[in-house]
Amino acid sequence: MTGRLDEIAIALRDAHLDGWLFYDFRLSDPLAYRILGLSEDGIATRRWFCYVPAHGKPRAIVSAVEAHRLDALGIEKIVYRSHDEMLAALHTALDGARRVAMDYSPGCAIPYVARVDAGTVEIVRAMGIEVVTAADLIQRFEATLTDDQLASHQRAARALRSIVDETFGEIARLISAEHPVSEVSVQESVMARFAAQGLFTHAPPIVAVNEHSADPHYGPTRKSDRAIRRGDFILLDLWAKESAPDSVYADFTWVAFAGDKVPAEHARIFEIVARARDATVDLVQRRVAAGEALSGREADRAARSVIEAAGFGEMFVHRTGHSIGREVHGTGANLDSLETLDDRRLIDNTCFSVEPGIYLPGKFGVRSELDMTIENGRATVSGEPRQREIIALRIEST
Repeated sequence: MTGRLDEIAIALRDAHLDGWLFYDFRLSDPLAYRILGLSEDGIATRRWFCYVPAHGKPRAIVSAVEAHRLDALGIEKIVYRSHDEMLAALHTALDGARRVAMDYSPGCAIPYVARVDAGTVEIVRAMGIEVVTAADLIQRFEATLTDDQLASHQRAARALRSIVDETFGEIARLISAEHPVSEVSVQESVMARFAAQGLFTHAPPIVAVNEHSADPHYGPTRKSDRAIRRGDFILLDLWAKESAPDSVYADFTWVAFAGDKVPAEHARIFEIVARARDATVDLVQRRVAAGEALSGREADRAARSVIEAAGFGEMFVHRTGHSIGREVHGTGANLDSLETLDDRRLIDNTCFSVEPGIYLPGKFGVRSELDMTIENGRATVSGEPRQREIIALRIEST
């Protein structure tokens, strides 16, 4: 594990921090395991700490009950029995430190990195140590992707794009043939297509018809299932990744209308949403190409400003995008100035969604989602071509 610990020490020096204190209790911080390269297998019922300093030797602090818990790191360890011995071990490990990162977020502004409980932060602060968020460090070590992971994302993106087209084509054929088709049946069909292409997802896709599409996280159930008929508006949001370990998700939302002529109101709302989406895409590509810093907060504002100027700001109820990694909602910078103020930079070798939306309760909602990657100083859109207009499904007359 020396290589990873050396990388962490270099990152700490770059960030002008004295160290990074990892902490876990009963698998409370999966990020610590992943960043340190530890297995989550085995019994984990006691608190452990791992302190990685910017200069000097890392130390592990483990309970006598589970004294071998961090042996895989190959570093010096202090074994404690009592609470007092644990505190003394912390004092020893942190001696001389003044600013230390932990996996916490001030005010829980970024919940994805808020893994350490308030009481443990209080223990460290009581030692006269300033505790700062490890959010940027986490992004560097957890959200940045390897070339193989980025390639897996691109393959998943191509597969999802084909599934979108196949799914809308199937809906049109079933309606034309007057065969029953519904939100749940389309959801099941998409899941079967995932399986056929060797894709995995932690949750089934969103298939939302008419007013259901005005609920951003609507999930069809047998009870709420809505038949899809001629003249209906359909939102399809699907996310999946390859089944191999460390594969990375792709995540798209497309919309369609079951008929030849899309209603003017739907088309108008989509045009606003698409302009907002593209405003963020353009900003990201310009800034990255120029080598200029861009925060997730700024990227969100690019889309949100377009929707606000069109008079629908109150109907855009979520952030513009989220980090994507091994989980569909990853631990890197989110495109967010609404739910949180994410001032983390969008950095190289990361992936994220761009998905503004306008939701008109009781009527319909439009979301247009694509993914972007930043690789080698270049920002690109995954799964091009992006959606430029609502798809009008050709319904044959019988």
